[in-house]
Amino acid sequence: MTDLDLLEKKLAFVESCVSELRRLAVAERIDVDIKERRFVEHTLQLAIQACLDAASHVVSDERLGEPNTNQELFRLLARAGRLSQGLADSLCRAAGFRNILVHGYAEVDSRVTHDVLENHLDELLAFARVMRASARRDDEGE
Repeated sequence: MTDLDLLEKKLAFVESCVSELRRLAVAERIDVDIKERRFVEHTLQLAIQACLDAASHVVSDERLGEPNTNQELFRLLARAGRLSQGLADSLCRAAGFRNILVHGYAEVDSRVTHDVLENHLDELLAFARVMRASARRDDEGE
């Protein structure tokens, strides 16, 4: 059974990161201000990691499968009907972006960072809403 307190903590952290990015980040400064760029990249990394942690917790506790990659966590949640395929696909791309940030597979393209900041934060919030609602339905069903 999923630990609802742990899940809620992870989801609330995602929401806090998104709120901080919306309040504090200045997308136009990413290319010219190293502190701005690092703040945005690190906060995105933390938010995406919290999504991965929440997904991993649910996948493990609900025995939805054995993921071999971070992206597979979201695919397993979609297969179980906990995420739409579209949201799972978006989160898979976010996990890939997180891997680039963390492991430095390639230099981070500031245009991608800008795009994530400007156009994809709602996907992280959608994940939090969907997972919270799914967990509440499961809890009420017991």
